[in-house]
This record gives sequence, structure tokens and C-alpha cells, in this order.
Amino acid sequence: MVGFGTHARQPGQTDICFYGDTIRFTFDACGRIDYAGELSPGNIRAFYNGATAADYDSLVNDLLAYKEKHKPDDWVFYQLIRKVAQQLSPKQDDYIRYTLYKWFLLNKCGYNSTLNIAGDKLLLYVQSDENIYDIPFYSRNGKQYICLNYHDYGSVDRSKPFTEVAAMAPEAGRSFSYKLTQLPSFPQTDYKDKELDFSYNDRNYTFNIRVNPEVGNILKNYPVADYQLYFNAPLSSGTYNTLIPQLKKNVKGMSTKEGVDYLMHFTRYAFLYEPDVDNFGKERRLSPEQTLLYDHSDCEDRAALFYCLVKEIYGLSMIVLEFPKHVTIAVRFDKPVGKPIIYNGHAYTVCEPTPQTQDLSIGELSSELKREKYAVAFAYEPK
Repeated sequence: MVGFGTHARQPGQTDICFYGDTIRFTFDACGRIDYAGELSPGNIRAFYNGATAADYDSLVNDLLAYKEKHKPDDWVFYQLIRKVAQQLSPKQDDYIRYTLYKWFLLNKCGYNSTLNIAGDKLLLYVQSDENIYDIPFYSRNGKQYICLNYHDYGSVDRSKPFTEVAAMAPEAGRSFSYKLTQLPSFPQTDYKDKELDFSYNDRNYTFNIRVNPEVGNILKNYPVADYQLYFNAPLSSGTYNTLIPQLKKNVKGMSTKEGVDYLMHFTRYAFLYEPDVDNFGKERRLSPEQTLLYDHSDCEDRAALFYCLVKEIYGLSMIVLEFPKHVTIAVRFDKPVGKPIIYNGHAYTVCEPTPQTQDLSIGELSSELKREKYAVAFAYEPK
């Protein structure tokens, strides 16, 4: 249990469960700030000034103490801010006030967060330097602001002018990063067992791994971002410790190329293929752990998982190849196989982790893709 302070819980203190931790927050001095009237910059500023005048320092300090102790990535920390805002003003009771509390707490925790009024909708934005593709954003003074709550509305009429309310806290200058470097230390009770099987060289392999639905919850509203952010997202400890040792054991004794071929076939055939539109109703990019969690995945998702496995087990240099309608991986070996992809003076071997009409070997590209142009989305070099 993670607690702030060693004394017993006092009146006005509330414990919030957050992915394995129990965090004690002080709400006793926090008078609820009501929001009344139309959506306008003046009324929003009045709410912010009222919240600032109220004693929210203990609450903000509790958030910052958790951040300092556990160093969560910004996206995970935002999930905690959402939980605290839900405690202050339940989303289902008053969505506007709930959104204002998130904005207030983001500001007070140092993030450059703004609001935009779009008719009767209140859009929450945060300044970020990363490329995000499927949600609204705007630029001001050379900085990009990305919407955090677009999923709550589904659609917004972008033809009408938006009215901005800028960040109001002097300390709100921090840029928000969507990069994922670690996942929370989930309790074992959050995990569930999953069986994977595939055949390789006329031998059947069965894997019993543990996957965590909470990872899906954390990333439920994660936007479509650059491939590099997804591909380098880590596995949770429970999933890592039940998958990677089994794979390492199975490739022990194989040459590096044979082992990569084994990982390529595992990624290709241990999961069912389904396009994102059919699977989720829209385009999504899954992290390696989400690919393990869900029963169906597409080429981008398998490329992310294969990249993760090669990185963890062999630490080889790789490039991500982006075709108009396909994504795949090329790996740098001591000697390339087949017709290599030349990038920055190095030869890379295509390794296709997604099922094709043929059972492609290392170094083989499907006949359809041979006629297509590609771009190198990003390159990985081991540190």
C-alpha cells in the first residue's frame, strides 16, 4: 500500500485505488466549486479562481508526491488525475465541472493545459510535442495542443470557431508526453491466464502466459500516435515474466537467424488476424501487450509485438517499414538474407510477422508489396 503520512485516515481523507496502489488524498478542505451559467471564458475563469481560493494545496501535493515517488509516465499520471476529478465531481453528474477539475489539476501539477469552448462542448487540451493523428489539435505561438477528451463526444463541428481559455497557473509550462516507459506494478489478481499455440517446423508449441485487462483500460483512449511510441511501450511485469522466459528457452540453441524466424512465426500464427475497423470499429494501434491481450490484431499490432520480442531477446537493430496499407519489420543481421533493404548504409533483412497468402521465410516480401513504395517509419539501434 502506498500512503501519504503514517497516521490513520482522518475525516476528509479518501483512499483511491490506482492500479495496485492505495493512495490517500486529503479532501477535507476542498469545498466543491459549483459551475453555473453558460459556457464562457469568464465563467470558466471564475471557477478556476474559486478553486484556487479554496484549499486544494494538500490534494495537489498528494498528487505530486505520488508523481515524485513512482515517476509515472504522463499518460498514466493523467489517469490518476481523472480518478481524483471523478472523486471531486462525478463525471456522470456534471461533465462540465468534472472536465474543469481535470483542467485545474493539470494546471496545478504543472502541465500546460487549455480549454476550448465549441458550442455546448468543453474540450480539454494539453500541450505536447508529439505527433497525434486521430483527434483534434491546434497550434498557438509555435506550440501544439492536443485534445484529451474528444472520445467523450465522438464528434465535434470543427467548422465553427472555438473559444480558447488558456492555462492559468504560472507553473503550467510542462509539455505532456505520450511516451510509455513503464507500466504500474499491477497486483497479480489483475491478471488472467491465456493460452497461445502455434506450429513451427512441424512441432506444436503451447504458451501459458498471463495478461492484464487493466492495460487495455489504461490505453483505452490512447490516441493514434507515431509508431515509435507504440513499438517501444513496455510489457507489464506479469506478462513479461510469463512470456519472455518461455521464448528464450525455446530459441536456446538456435542460431540468431533461426531464433528470429521462430519469433516471426510465433507472432504470425499465434493470433487471429482482423483489421482494426472490424475489431474495434476504427483505426487503432496496439502496443505489444495489447496485442497479447486481445484475440485479434492486424499488421501494425503484430509488427509492434515482433519488434518488442526481437528487441528483448536479441537486441538487434531494426527498421519499421511503412507501406501504403501495410507495416512490417526488417532486421539487421551480420549477413542479410534475400534481397536486403538498404538504410543509412546498412543492409536489413525483411521479417514479415503478419500472415500472407504465402508462408514467407526470412528475407521474403510478398509479391504485392514488392511493387509498392515504402518509407522507414523509424529505426531502432540498441544502446
